[in-house]
Amino acid sequence: MAAKTEQNDLTLLIKSKNPIIAIDTHEEERAMELLNRIAITLGRPLFGWHLTEGLRRMELNDDHLAALPNTEEPTKALQYIKKMQRKGIYILFDMHPFIDKEHPQNIRLIKDIALNFSLHQQTIVLISHKVILPQEIGRYAARFQLELPNLEQIEKMIQQEAIRWANFNGGMKVRVDKKVMQRLIQNLAGLTYADARQIIRNVIYDDGAITEDEMESVNKARYQLLDLEGAVHYEYETAHFKEVGGMLKLKEWLERRRKVFLQSEKFGLDQPKGIMLVGVQGGGKSLAAKAVAGMWGVPLLRLDFGALYNKWHGESEKNLRDSLKLAEMMSPCVLWLDEVEKGISTGENDGGTSKRVLGTLLTFMQENKFPIFMVATANDISALPPEFIRKGRLDEIFFVDLPDGPSRQEIFKIHLSKRKQLHLEFDLIKLARATEGFSGAEIEQAVVAGLYTSLYDDRPLDTEVILQEITATSPLSKVMAEKISALRDWAEGRAVIAN
Repeated sequence: MAAKTEQNDLTLLIKSKNPIIAIDTHEEERAMELLNRIAITLGRPLFGWHLTEGLRRMELNDDHLAALPNTEEPTKALQYIKKMQRKGIYILFDMHPFIDKEHPQNIRLIKDIALNFSLHQQTIVLISHKVILPQEIGRYAARFQLELPNLEQIEKMIQQEAIRWANFNGGMKVRVDKKVMQRLIQNLAGLTYADARQIIRNVIYDDGAITEDEMESVNKARYQLLDLEGAVHYEYETAHFKEVGGMLKLKEWLERRRKVFLQSEKFGLDQPKGIMLVGVQGGGKSLAAKAVAGMWGVPLLRLDFGALYNKWHGESEKNLRDSLKLAEMMSPCVLWLDEVEKGISTGENDGGTSKRVLGTLLTFMQENKFPIFMVATANDISALPPEFIRKGRLDEIFFVDLPDGPSRQEIFKIHLSKRKQLHLEFDLIKLARATEGFSGAEIEQAVVAGLYTSLYDDRPLDTEVILQEITATSPLSKVMAEKISALRDWAEGRAVIAN
């Protein structure tokens, strides 16, 4: 049904007498097959031009038609088309490098063909990964986008590749968990048919199974295939909440919303929009942001505010819009706004740029319909404009305080285990008591420093070595006691305590 709609839409563009049609795609074969069907339906001859082959008549399933002589050069091919004056559809593959300011004659030739369209009915179709048109011919062009597979079509592709694998492996069935299957379908959304099928093959043909462990590699491949650029960066290491000490209320809140975020239509509920994590530096806000993506099994994108801002008027807002568009392409995903107060705190000395950036972001947060869950982290809540943190744009504000005693024990256990230390051999209760007022980052550094000391002294790491490092540390809670106290006062009654 989708293919039929796609064919009808492109047919309508051609029948509407658009002299030039630009198609941005990596799927040349699919575009060519589509145009072949349209040419047959309309009763028009179809020609194709390649730099390596020249201009030739193109018929479905026939690659042996001879090219017209001396038409490999772009200018000669365009001259031939113009002189031929024959009604038809002319596909020009990768012509865009030859229609720039360095090739004015080619621009003029295409313009001439377009201007004579009413006489000769010659439709030029430009196909490339990215067709950039000069102004001289841009006004005569219409753009067409090949449809991407929907979730149902992606599921069908997975089933087809599973059957194909089984046929090559003695009828063995592909091992798959239903939940992982649904995640794979969701994570392939936004890719072309060819790219989605290639990733499906890589997943299945590796070991005949679709497993949880492969979802991270799927997301990496998807990000690379989408060729994303700009201020949005893919975070390759997403933590799971088992690596985050404490934050029990935050974990529970996220667990309750996981199913709805991934399948909001199924449950008939509004999808979760996002959360704000406010708290002490080193308290685990960044790790928690990463853990949301790991917990939900979706890609994590980090918005780099430093890369957004540009000195030219309007460019910063455009950069933000482009970045948010990329997030839409990667959805479902988590979009992490790290130290958001540094990016959207409005000032008077930037010509209004920060206010315009804030306005663009607020509009997106209010109107976004894509499964994009925002996690904003901030150290200084007072620097944030009130309109950013009001309910409706974000679902909840969590205050990430310094970890309590049980959480500190858990953090010690996590960091000792990560460094191949048996936590049962350490007095975690004693260590937790000694680190009252320590952040998670400071606890980790105490373990790391202890390892260096034990290595230098040529002795195994034990509780006493770590205690020595703790004693030598001045935690942030002492150095910045007044600021932390003010932050706690602000959070009272305004935010949910994460732990």
